[in-house]
Parts: sequence; structure tokens; C-alpha cells
Amino acid sequence: MINKLDLRESLQIPVLETSTVQESFQNQTLRPILKLQNELYLSLFTSYATRQNADFSSLSITKKNDFVEQSLQKDNVLKSTFIGITIGMFTLQELDIYNVDSKAFNKRIVAMLTERLKSQVK
Repeated sequence: MINKLDLRESLQIPVLETSTVQESFQNQTLRPILKLQNELYLSLFTSYATRQNADFSSLSITKKNDFVEQSLQKDNVLKSTFIGITIGMFTLQELDIYNVDSKAFNKRIVAMLTERLKSQVK
């Protein structure tokens, strides 16, 4: 049977001795999950953007980037959906690590997703 770790691509990000638990978790868990789920995040955000702003596709790159940032900062349902998609790919051990400092990890998830979406929403 395939487990969740088998689905993720190994990103070969070195783990430094000076890395904090949060940095290690970000690089070893969050980044591979965000990459794996990228199409889902992008599709959900594109649908959301179209519903919220009928002329989203005609906005300038700057305005699209602003919209991405504002949406992920202010729309708690959207933010919670993206965080939930990410958490759903955790193993039980990863969930234990996440639960120790979920607020900090949620900030990291949202920040990385914001940059990921901004780089792809053209």
C-alpha cells in the first residue's frame, strides 16, 4: 500500500545542524506537500478569484499579486481550506510536530502559498 510519504517528491534540501525544528519541518514536509498539491491549490485559487472578481484575468500582474496577498490574509475560509489541504497530507508523526506550534506553521504555509500562487497566476 502506498503511504503519503511515497507520493511526495524528495526535494533534496539539506538539513543543517543549525536548522530549527520549524525550518526542518518546512523544508522536509511543507515544501514537498505544497509541490505535490500545487495543481489543486492553483485550481482552487483560480476559481475563487473568478468568483470574487469577474475580470480577474484582465488585471495587471501587480493587481493580481495584490489580490493573492489580500485574499490569503483576509479570507479566513480560503486560508483555512488551503491549510486543511496541507494538513491532510501529514503523517501522524508530522501532525504531532505541527500541533506543537500550529500557529507558526500556519503562517509558514500561508506565506509559501502566497509566493507560490503569485508566481503562477499570470
